[in-house]
Amino acid sequence: MSSPFCHRRRVEFRDTDAAGIVHFSVFFNYMEEAEHAFLRNLGLDVFLLDKKTAISFPRVSAKCDYRSPIRFGEAVDIQISIEKIGQSSVTYRFLFQRQEIIIAEGQVTAACCELTEAGSPRAVAIPDNVRAKLERA
Repeated sequence: MSSPFCHRRRVEFRDTDAAGIVHFSVFFNYMEEAEHAFLRNLGLDVFLLDKKTAISFPRVSAKCDYRSPIRFGEAVDIQISIEKIGQSSVTYRFLFQRQEIIIAEGQVTAACCELTEAGSPRAVAIPDNVRAKLERA
């Protein structure tokens, strides 16, 4: 696979706790934001609609390991790469850095699901056109 996609963002005041450090839960929002930017860069989205059906990618697993704090106003680079593409899921790897300092590492697995008329997601194979774009990333 090619080099990771990088998404830069600045820490907002709302992201911090009473100590002025980014709250652990916010990293999951950052991962989702970076994933969306990555998919848009590929011409994709987490919600795809074609003539027959709606496809979405709900998260089925997420984790984050923290190494160093980041604070309000600091810029953080979030590198995203694809760790694995399965039959009906994709696993992303995230690396959070401030300059050369590793802040955190995360992982998210999203399942490809068809949204049924009843509104319930049903796991399906990743469509060939989506898989092709993910494999080129």
